[in-house]
Amino acid sequence: MEGKHNLVERKVIGETFFFQVGENLFVSPFSFWLEHCTGDMAFQLRKSKFRHVFGKPLKRDQCYDGVRITRTTWDYSTFCSVNPKYIAVMSESGGGGAFIVLPLNKVGRVERDAPVVAGHKAAVLDLEWCPHNDDVIASASEDCTVKVWQIPEGGLKVNLTECAADLVAHQRRVGLVKWHPSALNILVSAGSDNKIFVWNAGTSEALLEISVPDQILSASFNYNGSKLVTTCKDKMMRVFNPRTGEVLAETKAHEGSKGSQAVFAKDGKIFTTGFSRMGERQYALWDEKSIKSPLTLEEIDQSNGVLFPYYDGDTGMVYLCGKEFIYDFYRIYKLHNNGLVEVIPFTVPRKSELFQSDLYPDTPGDTPAITADDWFAGKNADPILISLQQENATAAPKVQVAVVKKSNVLDKPVGVAAASQQQQQQQQTSAPPPAQTSKPTPVVNSSDSTARQSTDVSQAAAAAAPALPPGFDPQAILDDMRKLKLIVKAHEKRIKTLEEKLSQYEANTSEEEGNDQQC
Repeated sequence: MEGKHNLVERKVIGETFFFQVGENLFVSPFSFWLEHCTGDMAFQLRKSKFRHVFGKPLKRDQCYDGVRITRTTWDYSTFCSVNPKYIAVMSESGGGGAFIVLPLNKVGRVERDAPVVAGHKAAVLDLEWCPHNDDVIASASEDCTVKVWQIPEGGLKVNLTECAADLVAHQRRVGLVKWHPSALNILVSAGSDNKIFVWNAGTSEALLEISVPDQILSASFNYNGSKLVTTCKDKMMRVFNPRTGEVLAETKAHEGSKGSQAVFAKDGKIFTTGFSRMGERQYALWDEKSIKSPLTLEEIDQSNGVLFPYYDGDTGMVYLCGKEFIYDFYRIYKLHNNGLVEVIPFTVPRKSELFQSDLYPDTPGDTPAITADDWFAGKNADPILISLQQENATAAPKVQVAVVKKSNVLDKPVGVAAASQQQQQQQQTSAPPPAQTSKPTPVVNSSDSTARQSTDVSQAAAAAAPALPPGFDPQAILDDMRKLKLIVKAHEKRIKTLEEKLSQYEANTSEEEGNDQQC
């Protein structure tokens, strides 16, 4: 027997499908291991570490309730995105597009007037958190723009309307955004104008424009971000070089007219979902080196919903979720029409309470492995892995950056450069700085330098500020604002009193009706 065996297991829980994939990612339609051998197929039962996995929804008070989920009809988005700190959900907004950002630990009922990210002029269609900064999220909208937002530490306190980067190039609505897995600030967007743009989000520059025959439905980078696979409305799946726009390979993935999805696996295989010509849902596995025919193509069921694949390269698991589901590290977030975001954690029963290294292997961290310029120049780098077993580990502090023209507004140290930069900053702090004629760097950690920069910025702002008109009285405006605040508070108290009286009146009325019925 020659060649390596390809081992797979599939589990189905409700609307979520789980595929345990081996090194070569051969997928089976059966709920036990399929051993694929050269020349023939033999079935052999094998134990799987995910064999007894089960999911159980949390209680309602441990979920997120009262979220005003958007009613926008867009079939190629899950309407939400999750990272280790926040969950973002597209929400209803009067006169524009918005999404709400909640800390993961802030469960329970969400206030109706909770602050939202509200900078788009039309509905938001897609969201994705940056893999290298848990406070940065990208959004795509019907207003033809892509915006990158910096969420304040601790979450939103007021509505956020000023974005960190405004990416404007599309001529029609933008329905997809994807971050690069290892390069800093590289973002891909696709819209209904049949265009794909590769951005440097730090400088708001479009590095590359790719024209495609029809609308892009999904996109996924490979493990080091050197290739990009897309599915298109013309039923074609294409593999691009994201630096040049060259089509490296293409084929018709699924025969159905409904949309298909694709994700790159860690070893170069491509996993797709779609529909057959008769409308049955399918999944398929492809080899990028010989993409003309699939390694396997199987039917799932007759449902109409698009299946979104989420690939976990650490464990080799593929999660297929229906619309309004999102996967986040063995946890599913399910959006309901009544405003409930249900949290469904999955458990693998184990007798030991020690750290399970096979379930929690090393995973990509938040440190980018390469800069945007180096990546676009042709360099590749795998994501930098971190161990999940580190107890009481403290995360490296985020670098505060100054937002100036052409500076990298989302910048942070890359790889080993972070350590060397910290050493240089410590040397600068301990020793008096020499006289320099060159322009100082925009990002430093020295308190003295920060104070000098703040003074310079304040002086420059004062010099550039327009002269006040004659007779302008700022104190009078402040007094008027205080008066208005007092009036608003008084009205709020009056409304609250009236609501209490109304509820008391309704309670008395219901009691009287009950007494009349008893008589």
